[in-house]
Amino acid sequence: MPSTWTKSLIELIRRTSSDLPRDVETVLRQARRHEKPQSPARWTLDTILDNVRLARARRAPLCQDTGTLMFYCEVPFRFDTRKLTAAIHAAVRHATRQGNLRPNTIDPLTGCSCVHNLGAGTPVIHIEFASRRTVAIRLIMKGGGSENVSTQYSLPDARLKAGRDLEGVRRCMLDAVVQAQGQGCAPGVLGVCIGGDRATGAEYAKRQFLRLLSDRASEARLAALEQQVLADAQKLGIGPMGFGGATTLLGVKVGALARLPACYFVSVAYMCWAFRRRGIVLDAAGRVVRSLYD
Repeated sequence: MPSTWTKSLIELIRRTSSDLPRDVETVLRQARRHEKPQSPARWTLDTILDNVRLARARRAPLCQDTGTLMFYCEVPFRFDTRKLTAAIHAAVRHATRQGNLRPNTIDPLTGCSCVHNLGAGTPVIHIEFASRRTVAIRLIMKGGGSENVSTQYSLPDARLKAGRDLEGVRRCMLDAVVQAQGQGCAPGVLGVCIGGDRATGAEYAKRQFLRLLSDRASEARLAALEQQVLADAQKLGIGPMGFGGATTLLGVKVGALARLPACYFVSVAYMCWAFRRRGIVLDAAGRVVRSLYD
């Protein structure tokens, strides 16, 4: 029998896979109202919202690509992380068997599926220690289509006429949207990191997806950049799934890390409309105290 920890994590995976968070669905419904009746954009958003409804009602995955599983765990000091890691692996194995996860984790050397979605480096588990008594776990499922159009820039960039300033960052972000077109399953969300090195920048860009779509960056200049790029992207006319329309992005989230003098990276993570992000808070016995992102 699965432990209490494993059972709680199985349900987290199931719900993340099948139940789109309220903040994302709200923005999708708002976007639908901004598209012209009988337009490809309106039809696409109607289809997306139908998919959201059916997945929730049938407790079935929102997308056939159940994505890379990224667990962000905040635990008390002196917490036994081996127990948590084992519970996550057991939950992934069980969720794959019962169909909440598609067996789509591939061994790059053999081309074969990794058994139960457990392979080298997957699932991704980030653990941070904090002064707390409970355990907070946030899960993001990021599909391969959106990962394919995620990208990274090194400033200055002569092609974009982008310098080492926020205007240069803005040009990179919009170029990423133009290059993606509808291939990342638009309308999407940008998670962006200014600075860092290539690895930390890419990871921190994905961490921006832990934020609610309704929030703003705490730093005023970053908050202004988020709003500006969101407005600029909607003017591109790419629209849902690249069919044209008023909604190309659902949100923009920007963070910043310290950099070296020689480096100025802009890391752009793209998330598709199927923005699968859920979380739970667990007590010492592994029981759910409350849900996150409801």
